[in-house]
Formats: sequence, structure tokens, C-alpha cells
Amino acid sequence: MDLRWDSLTGHQEQVKELTIQLQEGRLPHALLFLGKAGIGKKLCGQILAAAILCGHEHAPCGVCDNCRAMMAGTHPDYYELLPEVRGKSTRIIRIEAIREMQTVVSRSAVQAGRRVVLIDDADSMNEPAANSLLKTLEEPQGQVTFILIAQNRSRLLSTIVSRCMPVSFGMLSPEELQGELIKRQISAAEAAKMACLADGSLGKALSLSQHGGLELREDAVNFLAGLPEFTMNKLWAEAAAKSEWERERLSEWVLYINMLLRDMLLLYEDGASLLLYNHDLRGKLGEMLPRFSKGRLFAMLTETRTFSQRLQANVNLRLQLEGYFIRLMDCR
Repeated sequence: MDLRWDSLTGHQEQVKELTIQLQEGRLPHALLFLGKAGIGKKLCGQILAAAILCGHEHAPCGVCDNCRAMMAGTHPDYYELLPEVRGKSTRIIRIEAIREMQTVVSRSAVQAGRRVVLIDDADSMNEPAANSLLKTLEEPQGQVTFILIAQNRSRLLSTIVSRCMPVSFGMLSPEELQGELIKRQISAAEAAKMACLADGSLGKALSLSQHGGLELREDAVNFLAGLPEFTMNKLWAEAAAKSEWERERLSEWVLYINMLLRDMLLLYEDGASLLLYNHDLRGKLGEMLPRFSKGRLFAMLTETRTFSQRLQANVNLRLQLEGYFIRLMDCR
């Protein structure tokens, strides 16, 4: 793992403030990194953890024992906590994981003289886990720094937020995304498409390149194009097929539906708009407009966002898809 500050794309102001606080000894015991998924919050947290454990003037130095252990993923004083997935349920951090972390950090540091705990997707904690973490943040034992990574501040206990220093991370520019994709041997043309679709997220752009994201978008386009002629048999078949997908893949497909509907509304206002996510589909979306009134698009967008939220819960995917598709057909 490359844990150098210059390996992080964008976020120069955040990096500057964090490094100054670390050098001046003003870094708080708990930080909350907030922002969209895939923009580099976790990598920034890992680099900061390496810098804390390194302790040298220009940390992380990359050559000391602490830095080498961090890059190898074997540092005994660094603890990374991730959400757990059970079956087809959503990713959750449960109280058992928090208790295990508390046991580890209650021990003396082994190598660096202090510990760092990074909690990824901290906003996925259930209530018992959040309450247990709160007690640790209120009464930290020993030299330990907590770095919480989250997308949705409102899903965290306000008491947890109040005990952390918040650091907000903005979206990456299309130019930054395209540059990173080209570094990964992706053609400029493909990189440009992915950068527009990724909505400021490098993680999303990489997912597009690695997991057939453009094909998934094509499926979403074809679904919307055929929706006005759907029969109930077609609807049941679509719901049955997509209910077999992994939840994350289905969530990504719904995101494309949301983007396409949003682009079609933009085309109603300005056919030459430069704000489209799907620049390369401008002509196809324009051809679809006569079959979708503006009011219907707004209604479909509302249903899509509601369905996207429901996907975060442990629901029966097939029943939810059938209901969602029926409501889309009924939108007028």
C-alpha cells in the first residue's frame, strides 16, 4: 500500500490542515472524515495513521520500521474496523466488532508508543455499537487516535459527532478523475466517459472500469427505453432477474437510472446543457423524451430515490423490485 501524501488525489487543503495540526501537536484524539464514497477519505485516514505512528518530522517518511509495517498492513498498533456483511443483508458494524476493538486498544502499544483506530463506514454502526463507541470516545484510554470515515453525518449519533473534529472532503473534478484513470492504462476516451459518470468519486470511476459499469449503464438505458411498452410478464421477468444480483450491483444500477432521469430533465430545460452525466448518450436520451413528460420524469425520480433508500435495509429484493417497477409504470 502506497501511504504517501502525494499518492492522494485532490484534497490539498484538508491535507495541509491535518499535517500542520500533527506537526504542532494539535491533532485531536478523534476525527470524523465526511464526504461522498470513493473520493479518498479512507486513504487519507490511512496516510494520517501512518504519519501519526511514524513520528518523524516529514511523516510518513516511508522508510522507518513503523512506515514499512503500515505499508505491509502488519503494524501492531494500527487497527482498522470494517462493516460486516451477513448473507444478503446490508453492511453493518455491530457491537461485537466495537467490543473487540476496545479490547485491543486497551492494551499498551507494541511498537509506536501509541495506537490509531480507523473505523470505515462509521455511519453503518447499529445503535448498540454506536453507544458502545461513544463511551470509548468520552473516556479514551492511553495514547490512541480514532479516525471515523462516514458519508452521512446525520446517521451518526450527535454525541459521537460532537466528540470528533469533522473534516469535510469534496468531490474530485472530472479532470482529476480522468488523469487518475489514464494513469491506470485506460484510454482517454473511456476515461472521459467514466469521469463524467463517476460524479466526483474515484472509487466509482474505478468500479466502472473494473466491473462492467458501462454495460450496467447500457442495461439501465434499455430498461427505461422499453418501460412504456412493458407488459406484466416482462415486469415480473425483469424483477426476477435483477433480484438475483448482488445488492451492491443492484444499487449501482439504480444509481444509473437516477442519473439518466436527471439528465432527461436537464434536456427538457436545455437540450445543449453541459451538465449531463451521460454526455455520450445525449442523442439517445433526446429521442426518448417524447415518451416521458416532465411530470412523469419527476415522479419516476422520486420513486427511484425512495427505492434506493429501501435497498439499504434488509428487504426482499424481488418484492421490492416488483413494487418499484409497477410504480414506475404508473407514474404519469
